[in-house]
Amino acid sequence: MTTNDKQLDLDGFRTRMETADGPKYWRSLESLAEDENFREFLFEEFPRQAAPLEQGHDRRSFMKLMGASFAMAGLAACRKPIEQIVPYVQKPEEIIPGRPLFFATAMPLSGVATGLLVESHEGRPTKIEGNPAHPASLGASDAFHQASVLGLYDPDRSEAIRYLGEVSTWGNFLSSLQQRLAEAGGRGDGVRLLTETITSPTLGASIQALLARFPGAVWHQYEPLAIDNVREGSRLAFGRYVDSIYQFDRANVVVSLDSDFLGSGHGHLRYTRQFADRRRVSGGAKTMNRLYAVGPMLNVTAGMADNRLPLRAVDVEVFARELAAGVGIGLSQGGATPHSAWIAAVVKDLMANRGASVVIAGEGQPPAVHALAHAINQALGNVGSTVTHIESIEVRPMNQLESLRRLTTDMHAGRVSTLVMLGGNPVFDAPVDFRFADALARVPFRAHLSPYYDETSERCHWHIPEAHYLESWGDARAFDGTVSIIQPLIAPLYNGRTATEVVGALTSDLRSAHDMVRDYWRGRMGGSDEAWRKVLHDGVVPGTAAAPVSVAVTTVPPVTPREGAGAMEIIFTADSTIYDGRFANNAWLQELPKPMTKLVWDNVALFSPATAQGLGLRNGDIVELEYRGRSVTAPTWIMPGQADQSVMVQVGYGRTRAGRVGNNTGFNAYHLRTSEAHSFATGVEVRRTGGEYELACTQGHQEMEGRQLVRAATLGTFLSKPDFARFPADTAEHPPELYPEFTYDEYKWGMTIDTSVCIGCNGCVVACQAENNISTVGKKEVLRQREMHWLRIDRYFEGDPSNPQVLHQAILCMHCEKAPCEPVCPVEATSHSDDGLNDMTYNRCVGTRYCSNNCPYKVRRFNFFQYADFETESLKLGRNPDVTVRSRGVMEKCTFCVQRIRQGRRAAEKDGRRVRDGEIVTACQASCPSQAISFGDLNDKEAEVTRLKATPLSYGLLVELNTQPRVSYLATVRNPNPEIVTERA
Repeated sequence: MTTNDKQLDLDGFRTRMETADGPKYWRSLESLAEDENFREFLFEEFPRQAAPLEQGHDRRSFMKLMGASFAMAGLAACRKPIEQIVPYVQKPEEIIPGRPLFFATAMPLSGVATGLLVESHEGRPTKIEGNPAHPASLGASDAFHQASVLGLYDPDRSEAIRYLGEVSTWGNFLSSLQQRLAEAGGRGDGVRLLTETITSPTLGASIQALLARFPGAVWHQYEPLAIDNVREGSRLAFGRYVDSIYQFDRANVVVSLDSDFLGSGHGHLRYTRQFADRRRVSGGAKTMNRLYAVGPMLNVTAGMADNRLPLRAVDVEVFARELAAGVGIGLSQGGATPHSAWIAAVVKDLMANRGASVVIAGEGQPPAVHALAHAINQALGNVGSTVTHIESIEVRPMNQLESLRRLTTDMHAGRVSTLVMLGGNPVFDAPVDFRFADALARVPFRAHLSPYYDETSERCHWHIPEAHYLESWGDARAFDGTVSIIQPLIAPLYNGRTATEVVGALTSDLRSAHDMVRDYWRGRMGGSDEAWRKVLHDGVVPGTAAAPVSVAVTTVPPVTPREGAGAMEIIFTADSTIYDGRFANNAWLQELPKPMTKLVWDNVALFSPATAQGLGLRNGDIVELEYRGRSVTAPTWIMPGQADQSVMVQVGYGRTRAGRVGNNTGFNAYHLRTSEAHSFATGVEVRRTGGEYELACTQGHQEMEGRQLVRAATLGTFLSKPDFARFPADTAEHPPELYPEFTYDEYKWGMTIDTSVCIGCNGCVVACQAENNISTVGKKEVLRQREMHWLRIDRYFEGDPSNPQVLHQAILCMHCEKAPCEPVCPVEATSHSDDGLNDMTYNRCVGTRYCSNNCPYKVRRFNFFQYADFETESLKLGRNPDVTVRSRGVMEKCTFCVQRIRQGRRAAEKDGRRVRDGEIVTACQASCPSQAISFGDLNDKEAEVTRLKATPLSYGLLVELNTQPRVSYLATVRNPNPEIVTERA
């Protein structure tokens, strides 16, 4: 058989697959096995997978073995005609091998977009940066954005459409779907669409077209971390849904009512930048903002507070009402409270800063607290200054919990005949009292679009692989309403589909997602191709930010009934690394230490020291948590700063169909979460089981010797003694030594880290991991103190364990001028470069680890085992080609992103100039939302890093050892209210 004949026959095979007889043909193993051309193709291209045909395997086994191969070959999904790929004869002008390109796109999370720039090497996305032109990013990024590259190349992502668990085709799905819609009649009665939060104008328009065509269909939305309390709080305050935008750069005083606006939420990157800009005193400022935090747990925001009051979540509303009464709203509850003096001091500060303050409520607090915060901001004159209200950015804002309740009720009653779910995983994360899985089984036709064949997909008739945002066309709004176009960086690896395409299939609109998005926006740009290209280039659609709306609070919300004043409460919160469980299979995030506990690979039940002592608990003890007849077992972790009589659990763990990394990690807190206890509830019972569980915590690993590693003082102390951070040992003369003196004629690289504005979010840790191809090692190796991160954020508690001050310090290779690691290496694998870097030559290293023993900062990592995965093909695509992928037996550490330094130097030399300040940006520096990290040439007297090192706040770490580190720190300055806390000297 000639090649052309074989191709013709294979095309005929594919054609048969797409015809009406396709399902019959596909279901017949005999037809497949007897097709000589197909068999020849099969045994030539997939000899190992085809072996079952000769060994007499049944159809089910054969299909399981062949599913991935069919999908990768384009046989299963049959998405497009096969196109031959040939090397380009005339290379595109913009592609230069070895030089990356950057493309603007956006990552939606819970429907809301953050603008990004994605680095691409010959068509392979490898690294994420923030888009400076995007209002939600301002050039920064967080851990979820950085780790999304690994999510793109995850080999456990769904590879093919499935029907009843078996590999099928898009054509079969369309046929089955149209048949079901025809049976539903012209009105579409019994048809339900369940989505996550939708802000996409294009997808929203498609859904509206669907509802117009089928008026009997109903659209529901649900996410386990939905901001229903925020929505209902605005409706309670203003009579309708509006969103609130905050300007923290204009606020002198900020009061957080259980809000983590720095660590989470749709605008947290922008808010962090604004907040940090008001805390810098290194430039000579004499004032700084002040943050009060009230709430049950130490999160990123509470850790940055100047004054913090630990309160149970259920007690925050009482505090908010007393605060409102203090500024002249409503009536006090009457009588003195334990916190009357604290509240009076906060009220005084707020009244002195009318129009320059912010009161913000947390997403988990009930609507009444949000309404009270709106009322307080209005009474203080903050609206229009530090607070702006806009129309909701969602296509159709709704109470998502109640929406899911209505859907589940209809499913139980048999009123739903067709259910199409776009994203989400309600079988796993819906309120347990809804019995969603049982209700789902009563639906005759159910389809699920999802990136994984997950807990919900397993219980559906049809599963459609969802395309990753880096391989999709789409659009979405930022927290302020600004629209970004989501453009792909790579063709879909697993023939995934987008939500826009699935909704289009419901209305027989089979255009590609690209065509739908382009047609939607070109029509609003006057049909201009030039405007469309500019939008793609810039990453934002101009003029789409929401305009302010005028709303007013007219009444004080009624008192919410309280239960169990002295009972133990349970709080359900998002996990800081795997969110609501959707990132459970991402090893970078699983191994990322959580900002406060520094735990990895697990979730825990957090207790305060006093509560743990009363229950007789220690770290790792297994307890049974029971709430309203349902129980789970969980390991215990004692958390300084946690409110007494309050236990906090993180949702998202305990997955069973997340992938090889995410399955059966941690415990499933959703098993306790009911519709009435969606955020928190009182009445949980805690019982010791006598068991123990080993938890991996990185705090204390590679611990340095020495004291006062983080130097901190109050603003008052700084103003009276600006050089408080300079210790005598910092300036002491050292005796002569044998180290050579280095002269730097060109460049001398250095770094400064401002601990006053470092929030400890760990985004820089994942950015470093993505940039430098750093491997994960797994929980077992972390327990042996063998994590591979080149950068760590040490977290320290200072003061009373019941309410400590939190200090963060980023530790990386100090690139010492007198590096103790250099002279002890027997093979000169570690050496000093001509621009002051402490270099590592991997192919020289023989693994003596003498350098690590001599390093007082404990920042070197040794590859004990083969941590890097050299076998999985998809993972190879995501690695930075400018950085060596290390094998076992070598020492590695921070290099100041030397690959970026060399690229910057080459570009400057080509232009015949010196590197400009700010032209070279390290990966950690680029990601930092607070701009705590400065990097540059110390030989440049005008450089930012040089200026900062000359300020009195600058100090070096363990300089008494005469290592002369080139990384220095700016001491922490806090601004506590002297009426609440006596300043420390």
